[in-house]
Amino acid sequence: MNFKNGNFDLFNPLILVVMTILFLIIAMPMWYFYQELPSPNLDLYLYIGLGLLFFIFGVFLSNYILSKKYKIDANYNIKKVLNPEKLSLSDSYSRNELILVGLVLLGILLQVINIALLGGIPLFSATLKAKAATKIWLISYIIFLPSINVLIARYNRKSHYLLLLIGLVLFALTGYRTTPIAIMLSALITLYYTRDVDLKYIILAILAIAVVLLAVGFIAVQAISWQHWSLNPVELVSYRAAFTLNILSKAIENQFATMGNLFYATLTGFFTHSDARVLVGQATLGQVHSITSTIFGPALLDFGILGMILQMFLLGLILKTLHSIQNYKKEIFSTFYGIVLAQTIIWIETGPTDVVVWLFYIIGIFLIIHFLRGAKHEI
Repeated sequence: MNFKNGNFDLFNPLILVVMTILFLIIAMPMWYFYQELPSPNLDLYLYIGLGLLFFIFGVFLSNYILSKKYKIDANYNIKKVLNPEKLSLSDSYSRNELILVGLVLLGILLQVINIALLGGIPLFSATLKAKAATKIWLISYIIFLPSINVLIARYNRKSHYLLLLIGLVLFALTGYRTTPIAIMLSALITLYYTRDVDLKYIILAILAIAVVLLAVGFIAVQAISWQHWSLNPVELVSYRAAFTLNILSKAIENQFATMGNLFYATLTGFFTHSDARVLVGQATLGQVHSITSTIFGPALLDFGILGMILQMFLLGLILKTLHSIQNYKKEIFSTFYGIVLAQTIIWIETGPTDVVVWLFYIIGIFLIIHFLRGAKHEI
C-alpha cells in the first residue's frame, strides 16, 4: 500500500496544522488531568488558530499563483516517484555519488571530532551538552543533513542507510532532540517523495522517530543533576508541550517585548555566543534561562500579532511552493522540501530561533526562484 495512492499526500505542508493541533492535545493532560501546570486562557487558542489560518492562506495562495501565473498544478505528479535503480555495495560509483559520500563522511568526521574535543558524551552530561553546539557541530550539521538526503534521494544503495544511521547516532549523542529528529524526519520525507515506500515502513519510521524523541529527551533530562523529575518519558513530553504553550501565553501578554532583538540574536547569536532563547526566557519569565515558545512566540515577542501573521503566511507560501515544485523535479527539490518541512514541524515546539534552519529556508527560496525562472537543467 502506497500513501501517495489517490490524491492523499501525507507530507503536504498542511501537516503542520495537524501537528500543531496534536501538540496542543499532548499538552492537555498536564493542564486538565494532572494539573501540573496552570491551564491557558482562551487567548492561547485564538492566537494559535489565527496563526494557522494565515499559514493555510499562504498555502492556498501558493496554489493560486502557481496555477494562474505559471500553469503549475499543485498536485501534479504526486503518484510518480523517482525510484532510482537499486545498487549494491560493489556496483560502480559515479563522481557525483562519490562527492556526496565524501561530504557525508566529512559531516560524520566533524561530529566525531566535536564529541572528542568535548571529552565525553553530552547526552549523559548536562554540562557537556551546554557546550556541544560548537562551530564544528554547526558545520557538521550543515554539511551532513543536506548531503545525506540528496544521497539517499538520488542513489538507491543500502550502504547509504548505514551512513544515515551513523550520523543519526552521533547527533543523538549531543543530547539535543531536534537534530536527530530532523535527520530522521527529513530522510523519511525525502524517501516518501522519491521512493515507492510501503505503508508499514512509514509507520515503523514514525514509531522510530517517536522512540528517539522520548529516549533522547528523557535521558538528557535525567542527566541534569540539579533537576529531579518524577515524570515518565511520556509524561515528560506532555509536560514539555504544556510548559512551552504556557510560555506562548506569556509571549501573547508581552508582545513587542524584544522589538526585533530576538530575530537579530537568532541570526547572529551563534557567532556572538548568545542564545536567542535566553531572550525568550527574559521576556516571558524575567529569568536568564533558555526557553522555547512554540512557532508563534518569537514573532509575537519581536513584532506582535502582525509579525506572527506575516511569518505564518510566508511559511505557508514558501513550503507549499517548494512542495509543488518538488512534485515536478524530485531529487534536490524533494530533499530541501523534506529538510525545511521537518525543521518547521520541529519549530512547533522550539520556535524559529535556529539560524541553520533559516539558512535551509534561504536555499529553498533560491531553488524556488531557479525553477520559476524556467531553468530546465538538473541542479
